[in-house]
Amino acid sequence: MGEVVRFVSQSERERIRLIREARAMYDSVFPPAAPLDEQNDRAPMVHATTGGELLS
Repeated sequence: MGEVVRFVSQSERERIRLIREARAMYDSVFPPAAPLDEQNDRAPMVHATTGGELLS
């Protein structure tokens, strides 16, 4: 009851499928980065000094 059915053309479905496929390929080559707080937990803390300046 009250259900809405939206028409989606075949070309639109194909476009959506191609976008999903391209995104999956991209993510397999360039994996999404972990959230910053997770990266900070795993990354070693490295500090170097040059002429009195602190570099991270």
